[in-house]
Amino acid sequence: MANNKNMKMIYNNIIMTHQPNKHFNTYKEGLDLEFLRECCMEHGERRTFLREAGEPAQWVAFVERGCFKYMVHNDEEGKDYCTGFAFEGEFVSAFPYCLDGDVSEVSIEADMPCEVRVISGQELQALFDNDPKMDVKILKNLFKMVYGRDLDHYRYTARSRYRRLIDRCPQVVQMLSLKDIASLLNITPIYLSKLRKEITFGKT
Repeated sequence: MANNKNMKMIYNNIIMTHQPNKHFNTYKEGLDLEFLRECCMEHGERRTFLREAGEPAQWVAFVERGCFKYMVHNDEEGKDYCTGFAFEGEFVSAFPYCLDGDVSEVSIEADMPCEVRVISGQELQALFDNDPKMDVKILKNLFKMVYGRDLDHYRYTARSRYRRLIDRCPQVVQMLSLKDIASLLNITPIYLSKLRKEITFGKT
């Protein structure tokens, strides 16, 4: 038993040490989601791909390796936009749609080799039944995170939003493509490239 506890502590320390996303997806703050990670690792099906938008959302997954991005499609412009990311050591899902099998509003895509452990939305709901307040806490934190990002587009300039991103998550900025970061910040890649030269490299 002691060895198992030690291994668990080592695993958690490794995950936290290598999580460049620690301050990116803030919905996790104040929540103990270890029960969900354990369920995914013990009972989850191992996969290397995830579903597309327009299909019923039926799962939640723990990301063992890689990075996923949430994408939405603008039919009028014929363009895809990146709205968020899920990194190694995190969970990825069209939540809360997966709880009832509702149609997903986003595509979840990977730009690199990834591995996840997947459980069904029904299994997740069963976990919430044991702690009825947990899903409300997660939804509350998700709302705060998403709403805060939406407000940032009004209270900060594009330059300030990029500055705040690289201050909070410098490693995240390095591992993501210029196109995806620009999409997340709602600016063009050309303008982001200019900001990067000015801020990161001290050029004008």
